[in-house]
Amino acid sequence: QLQLVESGGGLVQPGGSLRLSCAAASDFTVDYPVMAWFRQAPGQERAGVSAISTSAGETTLYADSVKGRFTISRDNAKRTVYLQMDSLKPEDTAVYYCAASTYRTPSMRIARYDYWGQGTQVTVSS
Repeated sequence: QLQLVESGGGLVQPGGSLRLSCAAASDFTVDYPVMAWFRQAPGQERAGVSAISTSAGETTLYADSVKGRFTISRDNAKRTVYLQMDSLKPEDTAVYYCAASTYRTPSMRIARYDYWGQGTQVTVSS
C-alpha cells in the first residue's frame, strides 16, 4: 500500500501562487508510473488537474482550465510530486488530492488511480 501525504495548501489572494507537495512513503517510480493531482470543490465532483509520468521520458497532462498557470513536476529521489499553481483564481478553490496509478500513461480518469492522499485545502479569496 502506498501512503501519500499532501501539504502546501492555504489561503491566497487572486493572482497569487501556491506550491503543493505530495510525499510518498515509498518509492513510486516502479509500481506507480503515473502520479496526479485532482481537486474537488464544494458540491462538485472530483476532477483531474494534472498528471505526470514518474519514469524516464517525462510526460505531463493538464486540464484545460489550468494550462499555462499550473506546473506539475516530480523529484524521484525525494519521492515527491509538486504542483506549482500561479495566477490563482477564485474558481481554483477546492480540496486538492494527490493520487498514484499503476497505468503507464497519464490520465484524468479517476478510476485509474489506486491510492489517494487525504487532501489539502486551497482557498483563493480576497
